[in-house]
Order: sequence, then structure tokens, then C-alpha cells
Amino acid sequence: MSNEKIQAGLDKYNASVEKATAKFPERPNLPEQRLYTPLDIKDTDYADEIGFPGMYPYTRGVQPTMYRGRFWTMRMYAGFSTAAESNKRYRYLIESGATGLSCAFDLPTQIGYDSDDPISEGEVGKVGVAIDSLADMEVLFDQIDLGKVSTSMTINAPASVLLSMYIAVAEKQGVPADQLKGTIQNDILKEYAARGTYIFPPRPSMRLITNIFEYCSKNVPKWNTISISGYHIREAGSTASQEIAFTIADGIAYCEAAIKAGLHIDDFAGRLSFFWNAHNNVLEEVAKFRASRRVWAKVMKERFHAEKPKSMMLRVHTQTAGSMLTAQQPNNNIIRVALQTAAAVMGGTQSLHTNSRDEALALPTEESVMIALRTQQIVAYESGLADVIDPLAGSYYVEALTNKIEKEAWEYIKKIDEIGGAVAAIEKGYIQKEIQDSAYKWQMDVESGAKTIVGVNKFQIEEEPPKGLLKVDASVGVAQCKRLADMKAKRDNDAVKSALADLKKACQDENENLMPHILNAVRTYATLGEICGVMREVFGEYEAHVNL
Repeated sequence: MSNEKIQAGLDKYNASVEKATAKFPERPNLPEQRLYTPLDIKDTDYADEIGFPGMYPYTRGVQPTMYRGRFWTMRMYAGFSTAAESNKRYRYLIESGATGLSCAFDLPTQIGYDSDDPISEGEVGKVGVAIDSLADMEVLFDQIDLGKVSTSMTINAPASVLLSMYIAVAEKQGVPADQLKGTIQNDILKEYAARGTYIFPPRPSMRLITNIFEYCSKNVPKWNTISISGYHIREAGSTASQEIAFTIADGIAYCEAAIKAGLHIDDFAGRLSFFWNAHNNVLEEVAKFRASRRVWAKVMKERFHAEKPKSMMLRVHTQTAGSMLTAQQPNNNIIRVALQTAAAVMGGTQSLHTNSRDEALALPTEESVMIALRTQQIVAYESGLADVIDPLAGSYYVEALTNKIEKEAWEYIKKIDEIGGAVAAIEKGYIQKEIQDSAYKWQMDVESGAKTIVGVNKFQIEEEPPKGLLKVDASVGVAQCKRLADMKAKRDNDAVKSALADLKKACQDENENLMPHILNAVRTYATLGEICGVMREVFGEYEAHVNL
């Protein structure tokens, strides 16, 4: 059908809409455009912009057969209380069919403090597992074969230390480092912009990241050395376009830092991974995934002149949107997570964590975690969504929305380049301000009723207080501190002192890769706090600047 015929039909349709809406007005606050046709994608070149799965620009997916070969990794995020308690949960998840682990660490661990530090009081084991030393890491992965399981660790500022602990545990299991598979988040720029668990200033933080790139490219080649995270940017209130734009801008900054440190783009780019949020608007999320792959492929090919196909592939882990979970009517969250799961799968994710229904209230119970895992399994085995690659490709709306999100992302990336890159944009508060403005608009829409959240501002009911929530008792912190004291009494403290002195000397030499020195300190059972304390002494600490 010619464009002229389509336009003629569209004109007739629009005339009929005028009559229909005069009788039955449309709902308020809807997108301006109600219908999409071939005219909306008439300038899209199929071969250049959409293409085929496993082929540049990877709009339709990074593998030729996607889930027809194997499903995405069902990686359930877990960790609470002590290493022993979290180990029980990990083994329960593996026995229930999870195909990968994802470690959640408590706040003291995330910011490089031991459990016995005064600043840690009241937070030990609360939002994740407490890890003070290699001794805790050995317990965390007891009876779990690190040569077989793929592990993701949500850790950023002290990522080098936790990765070293993981390598050391594998050594004790007899698993060589070159056989380890997994991911560390290791994305410090989004901590400055959106999340807040930073330790050191940007320059030494970027050094640690590029040290990990270099070390792993030679010694842990199957490990994903960074998970460049849009998830937390979206949780902080960004739009879909901002999520991918700001995250890819961070990715550009990491690549530039690695190249400046002497690495070649194709030596490390294939081990970069991304982390997206699966939000409520299903079709927008599918378009976001597709647009993000296209943008990254173009960045790697045109900006960095990557040659290896793997360097141009945006591989992504996804988590359903925690910020969309509601404390009211928590069972509604099961449906929200199911829709978000469908979006991530149709969008082509490589791994997925599904949130539990009760996470707006507390850490999830085993029953809630099982429902969340079963959600993935039902989508995989029963829905048919995984049977065909990129099933929404060719939809006029989805293709037009993919183009729109890509265009908006490029506009943001151009603006960030003009500012001087992601680091400069964060230092000047540009990225934070854009996120804050979007978050404010969302909240105002909810409070005014322009946006409906079922059970929150519409369809409310009287509810009894929730029962059976998982609580982490304060005694966990006391017991963890005792274990830490016992470990310190038994270790070779002269070896610890020597390793920490060696690390301090290495920190003072900007040309020295710190990973071997951190790994050496970890093997002596130097604690996370001791190791980070040495780096704090040399590098200093970052202080956020608030522009009022």
C-alpha cells in the first residue's frame, strides 16, 4: 500500500475519531498520538536500523537465536543477616531452579566499613549480608561450586576487595580464576549521580575500575568487570530515555579512562555489561531495550572504532522496578512484576532478577522469593514470549518508540559531551538535576491523580498490618562483631600488617595496578575495613556538593 493511500485512510480515521470523542471523550493524560501506522516509520531503514538478531546494530538482540537456545539467567538477588544465613538462601534458590546468584551486601560493606566500626552500628546485616573478611566469604559460598555457578555482586566503591575475596575463595575450592564467571557492578559514576554508596573521589575511583579491567582481561577473562547501571538512575526517578542516555554516557567515560590507561578497546569492551530497570510501561520498556543496544553499538563502532563484534554488543542484566512496588495491597506487586518480567524478556535481557511482593515492606520471605522466581519460570516455559526472537519488532508503535527513545538518548549524550563528559556533568550537577526534575514530575502526577497507582491513589481498601515479614534482629550485629574479633585473634597479624603496608605503597604509585596487592591482603585475612582504610588514607574521601 502506498503512503498516499495510508494517509487517505488516516484522514478518514481521524474524522471518525472526532465524532467518537465528541460522544465518548478520551481519558485524560494520555500520550498525544493515539495510533501508529507505516507512516511513522517510513524513514526507518530496516537493514541499517533494525537488522537481525546477533548482527550489528543488535536492535533485535545480541544472540542469533536468543532464548531458543537457552533462557536468560534467572539470577535472584539475595543477601541478609550473616554469611551463614545468606548461604542457606543461596542454596535454596539453586535447589529451586535459579541459574545464577546475585549478592546483596549490607550498607557497611558497601561503603567499606567493618561490622565493628561505630558507624556500622544498627546496620549490620540489615539490607544485605555482612562481609568483613575472606572468612565470611568462605562461609557465604560454602557448598556452592564457584566453577559452575555464575555470581553477580552488587558492589561498587569496594568492588576490587569483594572481587579479590571471591577469587581467593575459588582458589581454596580449587577453581582457577580463569574459570570464574560472573559480574561485579563496579559502577561508581552512578553512585555519585543517583545512589550514594561512594567512598573515594572520582579520580582514584576510576583508577580502581581500570585496574580491574586490566587485571581481569589477563587473569579472569570470563568475568564481567563492570555492570554499568541505569537501574538506580531509573529508581531515582529518571525517564526511560534518561536511564539509557546517562548510563551510556557513564560507559563512554569508563572506556575513555581505560584507553587513557593504555588498554585497547577490544581488550576489555567485550566484558562490559549493563544493568537496566524493567518498569511498568511494557511497550516503552521493550523499545528502551532495543534502542539501548542500537545506541551502544554505534558508540563502540563509530566513536571508539571497536572491531570485534562482542565489543559492540550491549549485554544486559535486568531487575524489575523496586520503586514501583507498593506497601499497600502488596499482592498487587505480583502482577506488576509479571508485566515487568514480560517486558524484559520481550526486550531481550541476558539475565533477570524479579522482585518479591513484600519488598516495599521488608526483605523478602522464602515464600515471596519463590513466587518471584516462579514468575520468571512461567514466562519462560508457558507464555510463548521466549519462543520467537524480538516478537514486537515491526510494530509501528514499538519501532517508532524505539526511534524516539534513541533520538532523545543521543540528544542527552551530545549535551553531556558538550559539558565535558559524564564526570564533568556529575560534578556540575547536570545529571542529578535532570533526574530530580523527572522524579518531581512523576510524584506530582501521582499526588494529583494524573497518574494512577492501583491501591495507592485509587482503589484503596482498609488493610490489616502485614504479618510474617522477615526481620533482621539487632543480635546479628553483635554476633558478627564477635566472629570478626575471633578471626582477628587467630590470623597472622604480622602478615596482615605487611600486606597493608605493601598496598599503601602501591596506592601512592599511580602507575601500579592495585588488584594484586588487594588480593594479597585479602589472602592474609585483612578485613574490608582495613583495606579500604588504607585507600582512604591515600586517596581521601568524596564529599557530595549540593547546589541549593
